[in-house]
Amino acid sequence: MPKYKWSGRTKNGGKQKGEMEAPSEAAVTAQLRRQGITPNSIKEAGKGLDMEINIPGMEPKVTQKDVVVFTRQFATMIDAGLPLVQCLELLSGQQENKTFKKVLVNVKESVESGSTFADALGKHPHVFNDLYVNLVAAGEVGGILDTILNRVAAYQEKALKLKKQVKSAMTYPATIVGIAFCVIAVILVFVIPAFEKMFKDFGGALPAPTQIVINLSNFVTDYILVILIAIAVLVVSIKYTYRTEKGRAFIDKYALHAPVIGTLIRKVAVAKFTRTLGTLVSSGVPILDGLEIVAKTAGNKTVEAAIFDTRQSISEGKTIAEPMERSGVFPSMVCQMIAVGEQSGSLDTMLNKIADFYDDEVDDAVKNLTSMMEPLLMLFLGTTVGGLVIAMYLPIFKIAGTVAG
Repeated sequence: MPKYKWSGRTKNGGKQKGEMEAPSEAAVTAQLRRQGITPNSIKEAGKGLDMEINIPGMEPKVTQKDVVVFTRQFATMIDAGLPLVQCLELLSGQQENKTFKKVLVNVKESVESGSTFADALGKHPHVFNDLYVNLVAAGEVGGILDTILNRVAAYQEKALKLKKQVKSAMTYPATIVGIAFCVIAVILVFVIPAFEKMFKDFGGALPAPTQIVINLSNFVTDYILVILIAIAVLVVSIKYTYRTEKGRAFIDKYALHAPVIGTLIRKVAVAKFTRTLGTLVSSGVPILDGLEIVAKTAGNKTVEAAIFDTRQSISEGKTIAEPMERSGVFPSMVCQMIAVGEQSGSLDTMLNKIADFYDDEVDDAVKNLTSMMEPLLMLFLGTTVGGLVIAMYLPIFKIAGTVAG
């Protein structure tokens, strides 16, 4: 009969572990429950590693998708009437991400110790942000946790979809440009020097385009280490600058006004702002608290500053639309629709309608950007790679013409 190692928790909250001989894992579970022990883990002795090895910095990260799946499953369980602690126990038990599993176990233990669900989530800000925690708190206070969780799940799913759209729009051109530079580097460093040696054997003056390409090849070959170091320093400098308040504010402001891509970034910002604020307001979070949470999760310093200015104006008795219009960050149509929502008392509905509209706008912008980038990238590749090839074959054409003449 196989032997199983188990760990669990007693009714008083104490931790216990041990070994038991049983025909199956289910039999171990049944026996432990008869003893008043809730099992946390049961593993057959001798199979795999009995001890988890955690290397600092190598633990798996909790992704946004992990949180989205958890929220949807949790909302479904709560909606079906399962107790909160039991939901956390089931979901933590089936969680494959070890880091997220530990977080959920800690949340369950905090709830069992008397903390509210929102407070327990708030102890893990790297997984559950202010938006998530405040929405859950509003659901607990209002007694509508199941409804709030469904809203959070729907919000996260739409936010994840939006993120994927933007990521897909950026990945394609970045990949093509990266491959193009690699191809050009290989041609300059390895191919052209071979041609240069051949042309020297022929003798005679080279065509101007060929000489320029050879000079460029010599420069890259001689200073390739310096060039690589310079690129690395530039990347590190940009990252360091973005981590500073002034640097990030400058980069974020430029990003909103950048050609082509700036329009997409602005539409994403509007979609995220309206969707987040609409979800908060419809869940019963006060408008001032909602704006503070939205500002912190904006992801762009220029948008964040505009939202904080709006919050300040509202605290002084003004409407939302006025300071938003004055900031110049939000389109006039958005400000006008929000003004109508304020006047009619349906701000949350209007915000969600704007978010739906801008989700479609982002989708169209991504498609347009991709369709526009394709011919530009092909033109770039054809001009650079084709130009290098033609420049290197010009002397051969010249020699062939001389021989034929």
